[in-house]
Amino acid sequence: MQWITPVIMEAMKPPMYVGHLPSDEQRRLEKGLRSRDAFELRRCQILLASARGGRPSQIAAHLGCTPQTVRNTIRAYWADATRCLRARSSRPKTAAPMLDEAKRERLRAILHETPRSFGKPTSLWTLRLAAEVCFEQGVTCRRVSIDSIRRALQRMGVGWKRAKHWITSPDPHYALKKSNAIG
Repeated sequence: MQWITPVIMEAMKPPMYVGHLPSDEQRRLEKGLRSRDAFELRRCQILLASARGGRPSQIAAHLGCTPQTVRNTIRAYWADATRCLRARSSRPKTAAPMLDEAKRERLRAILHETPRSFGKPTSLWTLRLAAEVCFEQGVTCRRVSIDSIRRALQRMGVGWKRAKHWITSPDPHYALKKSNAIG
């Protein structure tokens, strides 16, 4: 008598199949074989092959994809039926901000100093310069975009406007003199 260890039995899981398809879903999948959308076409091919009894490894070899892609498609079908034929957004449902609260406070401290104290040749902060200094000071692990800096400042309640150079004079007739010099 031969004994099979539990480890081997665990590896001998039955193959995944879609099973019997209701006639309306069968028609929907067959219609999807004429789709211009490659995602829908591939999923229809996988699901119809599985309904015919094909194993994931066989289907994958025939279609030129991985067995995991076939298993993922079958699981998606079990969860959503033919709604799984449309590609969903790959965008994450939630995204943590690049600059959390502690990093935003370090950004605030940096912006309260002059850029010259960080070896920069200007005395005016720009968003690009702030992103560069944050990276150099280890606030961020990589250079972030100026929009990341802008959003971090918005979260802190800080408004940001581009620096402008103004020529002013205490002379009350300055504007008149300037307009006469130009014209």
